[in-house]
Amino acid sequence: MLRPTFLFLVVTFPFIAYAQVDFNRFFLNRTMRMDYYHTGTKEKECIALDKVYKEGEWPGSSVNLVDTLNLGEFLARVYDAKTGLLLYSRGYSTYFNEWQTTDEAGQGKWKTISETVRFPFPKQKVQVTISRRDKYSVMNEIFSSIVDPNDPSQVITESRASEHEVINLIESGAPHSKVDILILGDGYAVGEKAKFFEDAKHFNNVMFGTTPFKERKSDFNVRALYSASKESGIDVPDRNVWKSTALGTMYSTFGSARYVLTEANKELRDIASAAPYDFITILINDSRYGGGGIYQLYTTTYTMEKNTEQAWQRDYVYVHEFGHSFGGLGDEYYTSSTGYTDFYPAGVEPWEPNVTRLLDKDNIKWKSFVSLGITIPTDWGKVEYDKLGADLGKLNRLADDYYKRREPIRTKQEAILSNAAFAGKVGAFEGAGYVSEGMYRPTLDCRMFSLSLIDFDPVCRAAIERQIDFYSH
Repeated sequence: MLRPTFLFLVVTFPFIAYAQVDFNRFFLNRTMRMDYYHTGTKEKECIALDKVYKEGEWPGSSVNLVDTLNLGEFLARVYDAKTGLLLYSRGYSTYFNEWQTTDEAGQGKWKTISETVRFPFPKQKVQVTISRRDKYSVMNEIFSSIVDPNDPSQVITESRASEHEVINLIESGAPHSKVDILILGDGYAVGEKAKFFEDAKHFNNVMFGTTPFKERKSDFNVRALYSASKESGIDVPDRNVWKSTALGTMYSTFGSARYVLTEANKELRDIASAAPYDFITILINDSRYGGGGIYQLYTTTYTMEKNTEQAWQRDYVYVHEFGHSFGGLGDEYYTSSTGYTDFYPAGVEPWEPNVTRLLDKDNIKWKSFVSLGITIPTDWGKVEYDKLGADLGKLNRLADDYYKRREPIRTKQEAILSNAAFAGKVGAFEGAGYVSEGMYRPTLDCRMFSLSLIDFDPVCRAAIERQIDFYSH
């Protein structure tokens, strides 16, 4: 009997609170990995099951199994096939849903991407569904499949992981009760293992020197896994540079020179399966500014900076991108170019906790954080800031003299962002999510807004802490 009575409720009322189930009653302490193909255009999509694997120890919480955070474009649910009881769920976003916002997708071109959902290995037959958020934030089911964990024709039990060297950077306790981060590297050739581990230690220190991670360090395990690439560096398509690497990362994703992602999902998952993980970060052995981060997928960060005075930018990128993949945070900047054309449609409230369309200014999503006496929306000197942003946008970021030309413009912008009248204040500051007008962020400045080492604002920090709490209990 397959959920005969409450499918309608799941679709119609997306914020129903479900009780958490007894882990040991329904699951083994192993991981089920379900790979599938996501195919479509901007307006069309379909999902087809690929393969199901039995992997190592389940690294996630054994208490918080049903997602209560309401983040992500998609929601994977696992039901007991016999009773219809919801056993597990997770919100997440994908490479595919970002690609759908590009001109290529809008022109009707089809694309297929490999994706993965992971959950505790069930003891009995389950129904796995994937739902997608509509413009009203309601999750509508787009895929369903029955998986029998005891059927050898359905579940592959042979190990997919090769032998990789793994070191512990932070070891705070059992995976079930901690946030488990796995640091991978791409473009580190044979002979560059020592460099990878040094890079991993550096960026891990950067992360846990940043609030709120440094205050919550004891809630994390961090491991670094070395996988050798055949060549040093990664693909740079706009320069016709192509490298054979372990994880297939590349610059120029969606036509944005600095955006680094990979479509080699199956290879990534096979390598990562050699260690327990909740979240993946990928260090890029290259010197071109760039990175990327998608909620519950992974982050990427470049690791080498030719201009030593700008080396801090690598540190900014690492923490900023982790804000996306871990906290579900949206970009608060709006002046930089991207490969997206319709990432946040007009009239649709984003699910990200730190950006809003302000469709109801009296009930803004971060209402409990709004500073007493501040106006909503908040006038912050945007006109002058945007004029400077226009000048900045005319510069060639890849030019040798870029930083020299940028400095006087940034100095003037930073003066606006350091306005003492708004220091520590939470309001609704126009300009966010790649959109200049009609989108708002919580504060004047934040790690998700400007290219700087400023802390996360109170709204972003709270979102990160909620995630830490969810995975470490």
